[in-house]
Amino acid sequence: MHPNPVAWFEIYVQDMPRAKAFYEAVFQGELTPLANPSTDSFPGMEMWSFPSAFDRYGAPGALVKMPGCPSGGSTLVYFACEDCAVEAARVAAHGGQVLKPKMSIGEHGSIALVMDTEGNTIGLHSM
Repeated sequence: MHPNPVAWFEIYVQDMPRAKAFYEAVFQGELTPLANPSTDSFPGMEMWSFPSAFDRYGAPGALVKMPGCPSGGSTLVYFACEDCAVEAARVAAHGGQVLKPKMSIGEHGSIALVMDTEGNTIGLHSM
């Protein structure tokens, strides 16, 4: 298995404008549109990409709205943060819910668990 095996992530949503606004507000950045790779195979699919740099640590990913794919799934994605308490506070301020506030995970830093506006649980991590 490759080290850092996550190569891409997708967070499925039902209300793209609401989800896009939530993630842009919490992480203080803009998402960019991604073209539907096959409108025949994926009719009605809409994707917005998180910022990515392939020469840096981490995995790129996108918000995805696709008919027939429910949000609120069981995959947990952790977003890197300078101080996860800051982003957790933004989550609460922008319609999400803090499930577990910032807590220590020892030598591995700190995490917080939050729920976005679409019912997806995401993790926040800081050193």
